[in-house]
Amino acid sequence: MIDLIMKDILGTPAILVGLFALVGLLVQKKSLADVVSGTLKTIMGFVILNAGADVIVLALGQFSSMFNEAFAVEGVIPNNEAIVALAQESFGTETAMIMLFGMIVNIILARFTPFKYIFLTGHHTMFMACMIAVILTTGGITGTSLVIIGSIILGSLMVLSPAMLQPFTRKVTGSDDFAIGHFGSIGYFVSAAVGKLVGKNSKSTEELKVPKSLGFLRDTSVAVSLTMIILFFVVAGFAGPSFIESELSGGQNFLVFAFMQGLTFAAGVYIILAGVRMLLGEIVPAFKGVADKIVPNAKPALDCPAIFPFAGNAVIIGFLFSFVAGLISMLFLPLLGLKVIVPGLVPHFFTGAAAGVFGNATGGRRGAILGSMANGILISFLPALLLPVLGSLGFEGTTFGDADFGLVGIVLGNLVRLIESNILSSIVTLVILFVLFLLGWKTSANSNKNNSEAA
Repeated sequence: MIDLIMKDILGTPAILVGLFALVGLLVQKKSLADVVSGTLKTIMGFVILNAGADVIVLALGQFSSMFNEAFAVEGVIPNNEAIVALAQESFGTETAMIMLFGMIVNIILARFTPFKYIFLTGHHTMFMACMIAVILTTGGITGTSLVIIGSIILGSLMVLSPAMLQPFTRKVTGSDDFAIGHFGSIGYFVSAAVGKLVGKNSKSTEELKVPKSLGFLRDTSVAVSLTMIILFFVVAGFAGPSFIESELSGGQNFLVFAFMQGLTFAAGVYIILAGVRMLLGEIVPAFKGVADKIVPNAKPALDCPAIFPFAGNAVIIGFLFSFVAGLISMLFLPLLGLKVIVPGLVPHFFTGAAAGVFGNATGGRRGAILGSMANGILISFLPALLLPVLGSLGFEGTTFGDADFGLVGIVLGNLVRLIESNILSSIVTLVILFVLFLLGWKTSANSNKNNSEAA
C-alpha cells in the first residue's frame, strides 16, 4: 500500500498535480462537468509536458553518444534518475516516509508561515527525499529521528526554494499566479543575480532584431530546429559516419540521422510548450480553491518548463551557454583534484534554459548569457564536490545533477559528520537552525517590504 501511494500515486507528477486540481475544484463546488474536465486537462497538460521531455531526452541521448565518441570524453555523468534508482534498493522505505511527511510539512508551513507555496514537482520531491535519506542514514540517524529530521528539511526546502525565486519569477511572468518548484533554484537565483549585476541597459533576448529575409527565425520552433540541426551536423562530422550508421542510426545516412534528430529535439520543445500552456490554463484557476479554503493565498510551485513560454529565445541561449560553461569546467575540475563531470545534456537543457530565462528577466541578453554560464559552472562543480559525500555509499559512478541537490547534499553531509555522535543534538541543532532561518527570512522580507513602502 505504501508503494502504491508513494511511487504510483504521489510519485507520479501528473497524478499529484491532478489531485491538487481535483481538491481545488471540489472546494470551489464546481459542477461535475467542470471538475472532471479541469482535473483531466490538468493531468493531460502534465502528460503532454512529460511527453515532450521524453522526446528531448531521446534526442539528447543520441547527441551525447555522438559527442562522447567524437571527443573521447570520460568521467561522471550526473543523472538524478540513475542515482535514485540505485539508492531505492537500500533506502526505499526511508525515501517514501520522508517524501510523505515532507509534503505534509510543506502544507503546514504554507498554512502557518509567510511561505505560501505548495511544491507540485513530484519527481523532484522524491529525488530530494532520497538524497536526504541516504545522507542521514549514513550519518547514523535512523528510525523516527530520520523521518522527523528528513521531513522537516524536505518540507522547508519545498517552501524556501520557491520563495527565494518568487521576486524573479514575478519579473519573468508579469504576475503572481504561480511559482517555480524545482531543485535547480540555486542556479536560477545566481543567474538572476548575475543578470542584475551585468545587464544594465542590455536589451531582452526577445527583442532580437531579425532582417526581413530571415523573418522565419521569429518562429521559435524554426529557430530551435535550425540551431539544433547545426549542432547535430557539427558533432556528427566529428563522430564520423561509420560510428553513427553502425551504432545509432541503424544504417541511415549519418547526415540524415543528424538532421532528423535536430528536428526531433525541436518537436520536443514544441510539445513541452503546448503542455505548459494547457497545464497553466487549468491548474491556476483550480488551485484557487486550495488557496482560499485550505492554505489561504497559496501559490502552486510548478516545474521549471512553466516559464519557458515567457522567453523562447532565452531558453535556447540559456541551454547553449550553460553547456559551454560545462565544457569549460571540464578543463578545470582535474586541476583542482576533482573528478571530471561530463556535461549532461538533459540537466544543461532544463536548468540552463530556465537560468537563461531568469537571467534575461533581470539583465537582458548579457544576463541570459552570463547567468546561464554561471548555472553551467554550478552544475559542474557542485556534483563534483558532492561525489565524496555519496562515494562511501558506492555511488561513485553517478551523482545528482541539479544545483540544489549539490548544495544541500554537501552542507547536510558535512553537518551530519560533525554531529553524528549525538543524535539528540542533531535533532535540536537542525530544528533550531530551521526556526532561525524562517525567522531571519521573515524579518528580511518585512524589512524589504517596509523599505519599498517608504520609497
